[in-house]
Amino acid sequence: MIILGIDPGLNHTGYGLVGLEKDRIRALDYGCIVNSVSETFTEKIKKIHLEIDSLIKTYSPHEIVLEEIFFSKNIRSALNVGKVVGVVSLTATLLGIDFFVYTPLQIKLSVVGYGRASKLQVQEMVKILLNLPEKPDSDHAADALAVAICHIHNIHSY
Repeated sequence: MIILGIDPGLNHTGYGLVGLEKDRIRALDYGCIVNSVSETFTEKIKKIHLEIDSLIKTYSPHEIVLEEIFFSKNIRSALNVGKVVGVVSLTATLLGIDFFVYTPLQIKLSVVGYGRASKLQVQEMVKILLNLPEKPDSDHAADALAVAICHIHNIHSY
């Protein structure tokens, strides 16, 4: 079973592919889709769609999971992230892949065991759980891997 985790963002969309084999989970690929601040909104969502589409066609994930939007003080930012969630959800739907959404609290509880864990704690636990040689450079990639791990812990027994 292959799970594609997504940490949505307009300028930085993290992705993490995790494979579940019997009683072991392992990282298959992870990184961050980076858009320039100078690009238009249209260019940014097109790039995100094309990159996610390419990842899906390369790895054939069985399910896609996203981190739910964290609504803070910046409403405009939250709305743009919501649009990215829409793009990823539509891409998954058009390719016939089920998608699931988890809150940051659910993800941190599942991966770290503490709902108010820091980004650094999440990165460190992702490294440990996936037996990576070092923690992911991007906290967006770490969050994407974390949401995939959370999904495995919540849906799939191993």
